[in-house]
Amino acid sequence: MMLSSAHGNSYEECKITSDWLQAHTDVRPVLAIVCGSGLGGLAKTIKDPVILKYQDIPNFPQSTVHGHAGQLVFGTLQGKQCVCMQGRFHLYEGYPVQKITLPIRVFKLMGVQTVILTNAAGGLNPGYRVGDVMVIRDHINMPGMAGNNPLAGLNDERFGVRFPCMSDAYDRKLREMAHEVGEELGFSDFLKEGVYCVLGGPSFETIAECRMLHSMGADAVGMSTGHEVIVARHCGMRCFALSLISNQSVMDYSSEEKANHEEVLETGKGRAAQMEQLVSTIVARME
Repeated sequence: MMLSSAHGNSYEECKITSDWLQAHTDVRPVLAIVCGSGLGGLAKTIKDPVILKYQDIPNFPQSTVHGHAGQLVFGTLQGKQCVCMQGRFHLYEGYPVQKITLPIRVFKLMGVQTVILTNAAGGLNPGYRVGDVMVIRDHINMPGMAGNNPLAGLNDERFGVRFPCMSDAYDRKLREMAHEVGEELGFSDFLKEGVYCVLGGPSFETIAECRMLHSMGADAVGMSTGHEVIVARHCGMRCFALSLISNQSVMDYSSEEKANHEEVLETGKGRAAQMEQLVSTIVARME
């Protein structure tokens, strides 16, 4: 059965990309890691790396954001074959939401079973501080509520069912393991758990928007991850995600604070090594 796609993410197009990647590396990943802004250092921990630039990969979008290297790194992490995205794609770069999630479907066709995602996010929870790491328990998908869902359009049963459940989007066992590992590593003082809200961007949120999102139950806000998790769960992969709280969202009209991307990247540098240690240890213990 051929299902055409106006967004360049049909089964056939994903298969072309998957086949091309498998022809260019002997790695058969069971794990995929998606690195957020300033967090691409995770890829440096991968052994025997094979690096492929997005610009060379058929059907792949191009990363246009500073802090995103724009390449796939294949290799081994803690004895497990993996692929790492150094740089992801966002709605604000102008791509359809179906296109920015194409890599997730490609990874499924390559044999990936688990996806670990990281992002930099603004803290909405007043108990959070810059540099905290939030284990994502759940998400609020604002673009999706407005109809911009990555699963919109024709459904191809070869990927997943028409109406996938999202109440278990973020794997409970991996979340529990993260807290156990965090306690062992002495990270408990900055390791949190909460709800991530995804917006379209690229403008940072207004004070009124931050107040509204927090009142709705969001602990952190960003411009990624939710779309990728929806597609990964649709494909039957388990998901685990971390937000690095890189700035505190402004909630007070008398505040002189302003969110900026440089602060996001700087915070990433400061906490990156500990996040890499956390993820690496979790990967080592995964079944």
